[in-house]
Amino acid sequence: MPKRAISADDLLRIIFVGDPQLSPDGSKVLFTHKSINTKNKYITNLMSVDLEGRITQWTQGEMGNGGGRWSPDGASIAFISKRDKVAQIHIIPTSGGEARKLTSLPEGSVGEYRWSPDGRWMAFTFREQIPQFTEAAKKEREEKGFSQPPIEIDDIWYRLDGDGYFAGQRFKLYAIEVATGRYANATSDGAFGPLYSGAPLGEYSFDWSPNSLEIAVTHSANKRPMAEPPNDQIWRIALDGQAWKLEGLPRGEKSAVRWSPDGTKLAYAGDVDESDPWGTRNTKVYVVPAEGGVSKDLTGHSDYDLGATTLSDTKEAGFGSTLVWAPDSKGIYLQIGWQGETQLGYVNLDAEVTLLTEGKHTVGVGNLSRDGSRIAATFGHSTMLPEIAIIEPELGTGRMAPKVLTNFNEQFHADIELSEPEEFWIESTDGSMLHGWAMKPIGYLEPRRYPALLEIHGGPHAQYGWAFFHEFQVLCAAGYVVVYTNPRGSKGYGEAHCAAIRSSWGTKDWDDIQTATRWMQHQPYIHPGQMGVLGGSYGGFMTNWVIGHCNDFKAAITDRCVSNMVSMAGNSDFPFNKDGYFKGVAWGSLEDIKKLWWQSPIAYFQEVKTPTLIIHSEGDLRCNIEQSEQVFTALQQQGIESRFVRYPVTTSHGMSRNGPPDLRLHRLSEIVRWMDRFLK
Repeated sequence: MPKRAISADDLLRIIFVGDPQLSPDGSKVLFTHKSINTKNKYITNLMSVDLEGRITQWTQGEMGNGGGRWSPDGASIAFISKRDKVAQIHIIPTSGGEARKLTSLPEGSVGEYRWSPDGRWMAFTFREQIPQFTEAAKKEREEKGFSQPPIEIDDIWYRLDGDGYFAGQRFKLYAIEVATGRYANATSDGAFGPLYSGAPLGEYSFDWSPNSLEIAVTHSANKRPMAEPPNDQIWRIALDGQAWKLEGLPRGEKSAVRWSPDGTKLAYAGDVDESDPWGTRNTKVYVVPAEGGVSKDLTGHSDYDLGATTLSDTKEAGFGSTLVWAPDSKGIYLQIGWQGETQLGYVNLDAEVTLLTEGKHTVGVGNLSRDGSRIAATFGHSTMLPEIAIIEPELGTGRMAPKVLTNFNEQFHADIELSEPEEFWIESTDGSMLHGWAMKPIGYLEPRRYPALLEIHGGPHAQYGWAFFHEFQVLCAAGYVVVYTNPRGSKGYGEAHCAAIRSSWGTKDWDDIQTATRWMQHQPYIHPGQMGVLGGSYGGFMTNWVIGHCNDFKAAITDRCVSNMVSMAGNSDFPFNKDGYFKGVAWGSLEDIKKLWWQSPIAYFQEVKTPTLIIHSEGDLRCNIEQSEQVFTALQQQGIESRFVRYPVTTSHGMSRNGPPDLRLHRLSEIVRWMDRFLK
């Protein structure tokens, strides 16, 4: 049976998998399985697959079950579920039987959690709901006819996109005894109580000591972390709540702390720079003695970046670092994004870095089996949706291919014809090389010329690459050539490439976008008079910049954009610091404001002639919707054809990846209709 072109509605058929976790004996991989039901709802449950591809489903229902973690002996699986409406940690025996609820937490949010190596304890972070916004408080107000109360804020860290408003509430660290439900360092009456609450922002990375007696924790040591240069440090926390800070560590950012299996060392991801809060420098791997002292940079000489994320709309955009110690404590497995690929890497204590996989694909690294013979992973590429896989690293034997264990999207791929990206490298300004891809329309016929779309990624410090992009495939099926590149500012090409636009968006990145535009205009299969441009977040910024600086594109779509750096400085969930990442500040002198204004796209909108569709979510806390309101006002007041699509406050900045399915489909239909209107 012949294949057909993809449609937007095929999103509803996709099975999404993630969070792969190997059982201790390496015989099975636990993972989350997410589908979309007929009621427009994501259904997430836990499954496992053995090495022969046999599937076991561990949870049922529609209340959301995820974050599965094997107990150290493999006899139990812990997971987080809202089956009782409030998120709790549950445990299910692998021998069979019903899950039991381990925690009885009040309303709030459960963050990260980890088994102790001896299986006796569970450490987790938890943040209580604002008291006046609990369900009980809401019910009482309704009974009395009272209004919804105000949110009372005393600290600049009071909201986060995708997380919402939490005011002064903070995550705290807890440890609960698995067998008894007793909390370590409990309150005087033995009840629920935190083990540690020293992080001013409530942000932690943590890991157990091999003897299960302590927990290593990283968080900011600053009293005003959002206003001061980064100074993350490491503390060791005993089960009685006693804490001591490791001495001798540099200032700068630190995350993903991991205790070596032999107990002698701590590894973490970070950097020593105190003036780079947005990550233009490479995130590196450091190792420090567990007692404190001088840390050693293991990867800084390689120019690899542990924070290089390959973007897609069929997986979460995780910007964290992955570090997994080898069982012999002689090295660390890493996830490395490089030139559009994502690979499994390894670094030993002599700072020798090796890529263990190769190929035009994305690998998402999970955990390691107890004997170190296998690593859990997700695996996919531009024409293959992610599936669960294992990698069997044999150091010193060369590159190895992941073994794919699942095939949930087999029928999807059997039914649908996809466009295969064609890679290109072209020279830009200053001798810089621009890496990009072009996807031809489904049913492409030579020598016909087709309308073309330039997609610009967000971040800006991320990368496009060899990952499945549903949106791109839908546009190819609609008859467009889709071009996407990694201009300067992107991750995956070394620190200099990324740092080239620090404090100066709209400079070297604009050079590269112009280079890509000229390349498109000279391709024999692209009609140079029928080109459009679109992008989201920073991609929205650059789309705004493009239409304010040229008329090469006949239509534009700016999605969850940045338009005015002056107002953006104060209304994002991550507010700007004076002369931090950007020069100047919105509440400073006129000269300070000018430094932000000159790189604000809205400052150049008197030059815009391009019909523009504006897309934004009212619940976006990263790029406030007022950024798009300014764009729409400027276009409308100048009589330029424009349309503003506002998605509800229940959606957030990442709606194109994780928003409600019906709204994701609506967004895609708006994109195709707008481009069809002006390019066909």
